[in-house]
Amino acid sequence: MGLSLYQKLVAAHTVLRLDAHNVLLYADLHIMNEYTSPQAFTGLKEQGRAVAVPAQQMAVVDHIIPTHPVSFRIIQDPQSAVQASNLAKNCREYGITLFDTNDALQGIEHVIAPEHGMIRPGMVVLCGDSHTTTYGALGALGFGIGTSEVEHVLATQTLVYRVAKDMRITVDGLLPDGTMSKDLIMLIISRIGAQGARGYAVEFCGTAIAALSVEARMTLCNMAVEAGARGALIAPDEKTVEYVLRRAPDIAGQTMDLALADWATLHSDGDAQFELEYRFDAADVAPYVTWGTSPDQAVAVTGTVPREELLADANDRAALQQALRYTGLQSGMAMDGIPVQRVFIGSCTNARIEDLRQVAAIVKGRKVAASVRAMVVPGSGAVRAQAEQEGIAALLMESGFEWRRPGCSMCLAMNDDVLAPGERCASTTNRNFEGRQGRGGITHLMSPAMAAAAAITGYITDVRNLNARLEAGLAGKQGALHV
Repeated sequence: MGLSLYQKLVAAHTVLRLDAHNVLLYADLHIMNEYTSPQAFTGLKEQGRAVAVPAQQMAVVDHIIPTHPVSFRIIQDPQSAVQASNLAKNCREYGITLFDTNDALQGIEHVIAPEHGMIRPGMVVLCGDSHTTTYGALGALGFGIGTSEVEHVLATQTLVYRVAKDMRITVDGLLPDGTMSKDLIMLIISRIGAQGARGYAVEFCGTAIAALSVEARMTLCNMAVEAGARGALIAPDEKTVEYVLRRAPDIAGQTMDLALADWATLHSDGDAQFELEYRFDAADVAPYVTWGTSPDQAVAVTGTVPREELLADANDRAALQQALRYTGLQSGMAMDGIPVQRVFIGSCTNARIEDLRQVAAIVKGRKVAASVRAMVVPGSGAVRAQAEQEGIAALLMESGFEWRRPGCSMCLAMNDDVLAPGERCASTTNRNFEGRQGRGGITHLMSPAMAAAAAITGYITDVRNLNARLEAGLAGKQGALHV
């Protein structure tokens, strides 16, 4: 029986098989941030242990950092400032590379690691953040770990790991105009559920996946964890190789020959077995929007909030009722037309240069609605510099967007970018949990294109109909506008 890509990566990194379900897994790269690492370093010091392989660690300040557009950033919150200073101190002490607060290349960990050539096909990458699944877009096995596991990795460069089951999701066809990989993954999550991939490593394949850019694949793998996936993978292809080699100048000569030969083996064998398989048609994808407080509570923008009387399962009805109490929506309400007061474009899901180019294409020559405060937070210093060089930043500011400095920002409100209670936000982030963007704040997840359209009109708008809506003077807005 052949092996899946996931099985090959696990086998190549297994130091020791512990039992039928668990292995000691070697990590090629371990990434840290300021909020999941402090206890780990404290544990090392208490036990008198050193960091085993400092060169295979990387750290970044991203979750708590303010994103105000100033030349020199100062973390004003005392507790956050201590977290950042402690991380800097620990990195100096143990010889770990740190992208600190005012580093020109600072950014969100899952944006800067790939863009600086740190992620290569075949790697195992660990980080104290659940969206480490992002790296599967490059054929690397990435997943999040807890603080106690961070300490173990620092001390040994290994992790006690329970092997996941295999799932394959095949998507064939081409995404329709007006849709992005964000819409595709939101459709998938809405179909299989927030626990649909629990216990599985998911491999994405099919002609629709092959057609995606590498950055679009990152969005797909990033949000796979919102279906409970323990990992997400896409077999490397020519696009992957070109992306990595352009960012990894150390791969040259004989090293490149060996790397290319190895990467060519990183695919599931033809007779590999998967415990669970799903198939989707890309033609079915439409712009998607969440209506509730979980990423799986999503529908096409042309759809409505589910009707309680049509839900047969009591748990589904209870979840609907709770979500509607929080969001202030009603069963059967149309999604297109719900007003928003904030628009946030950023996060490790959608803050790369391709995302910002898409936003710029939508808003060019237009203005942010007077009722909306819209902000764009690039994923890294490199993305920010490129957007400024391409004229994207100037275009966005001219349209009325705030152009911020890099960081996680309003994705999780651990900084001062926070929704006020009752504020409704069109957001390109990955989670719409209660209070995720601020206590009492209401989040509607969507693609960068959809968020840009919402910023221009002031309400959730099918981006495919934006021109017609604007030409009609926003006539025909749905009855949901009274929310």
